[in-house]
Amino acid sequence: MVLRLISLLGMVGLCLIAWLGSEDRKSVPWKVISWGIGIQLVVGLLVFLFPLTRDLVVIVSDVLNGLIAAADAGARFLFGPILVPPSNPVGPEGAGRWIARALTPEFRPVPGDRLGADNINLGYIFAFRSLPQVIFFASIFSLLYSLGIIQPIVRVFARGFRWAMNISGAESLAGAANIFVGIESAIAIKPFLERMTRSELCAILASCFGSIASTVLGLYAGFLQPIFPTIAGHLMSASILTIPACFVMAKILVPEKEVPDTLGGVPDLDTEAEASPGPMDALIVGALDGVKLAIGIAASLIAILGLLALLEQIPYVNFDVITGVLFLPLTFLTGVSLDWNELWTASVLIGQRLLKTAIPPYIALANLTAEGALSDRALVNISYVLCGFAHIPSVGIFVGGLSAIVPSRRRDINSVAWKALWAGTLATMMTGCVAGIYFYDGAAVLGR
Repeated sequence: MVLRLISLLGMVGLCLIAWLGSEDRKSVPWKVISWGIGIQLVVGLLVFLFPLTRDLVVIVSDVLNGLIAAADAGARFLFGPILVPPSNPVGPEGAGRWIARALTPEFRPVPGDRLGADNINLGYIFAFRSLPQVIFFASIFSLLYSLGIIQPIVRVFARGFRWAMNISGAESLAGAANIFVGIESAIAIKPFLERMTRSELCAILASCFGSIASTVLGLYAGFLQPIFPTIAGHLMSASILTIPACFVMAKILVPEKEVPDTLGGVPDLDTEAEASPGPMDALIVGALDGVKLAIGIAASLIAILGLLALLEQIPYVNFDVITGVLFLPLTFLTGVSLDWNELWTASVLIGQRLLKTAIPPYIALANLTAEGALSDRALVNISYVLCGFAHIPSVGIFVGGLSAIVPSRRRDINSVAWKALWAGTLATMMTGCVAGIYFYDGAAVLGR
């Protein structure tokens, strides 16, 4: 009960922290804040406590888990069962021994052989299993856009955000699209970017930083699936929760002082996917885009982790400790734990994302939970917080991508970039608060 109360008060505390850094503290839109928090609390109630929608999360997880399994099947066809082993729970011999045995010439699969959570700390499994999931999800969602399946869902979310929070139609549409895609969401509002206000630009970037694209949802879910069977549905829920949180934080940090052109309604959704010649073309183009993204993820991890390892050779420099200390107050506000060791571990994992992206902390989260070092509550809270692109490596991607779409606004985009990153970071912490408020039973929430 105490932790739930901390999580509830944490939502207020995070808004206060954002208010302290606001460009104009007197112009903060309280309606956006109240409705944004209200939407999150309602969605959280539906996800965690309401039986019908709670079961829907399980169904969504099953569908997404099926997509992950399908991606594994394609990767296994190319690379074989040694590099892409089964993803069910491991047998008594453990993953390491299974792999060692599989690499011997006399290897013969034994009925019941399984490989699970223990394999995710192996780099080649990440390369040959996780990155192909990015390619597969990119192709599937490109196909869904081509078939016109995603667009009506995006419009529903966009109209809901605009009606409830009284924000412009263009930023509502971009935020709703961010539930499913990344910077590509800006293409839907390309005609309006030229005349957008600074506040709108900040909100759009914040929603990019705070949410995740469908292309990496499978990647993140694959890390935790063996210990958190319903993780895929919860990551989708977290992405939905984060959008109103991003609007709340962005509007506090950069309040609206002008009248947006699309304040009266949501513009029509116009994406490049809709102009695709056909479903097969969309599938192939999506797969090729996924290849670029997978290569970009791998290259970024090599460069960033290598640079951090180099810098940490400097005496007394440990970036995990530094970011862990910086994020400790924010982590406490999520109500993750009252145990110091668990709170510190959670803060280190959340802080790692700032420099290393969310991939290493998700892998570490899975390993620590499998070892019993973290409670179910901590697992859920941290999973929700890490679900976002709120890290420094993504600044170049989102700021550069948006500037490329509308080069005339490059200066304005750069001026709000770091504020938007801060807004996205606070928004992901707020989703952790929502998870903390409604967490009640580990086995039921995790789907074990």
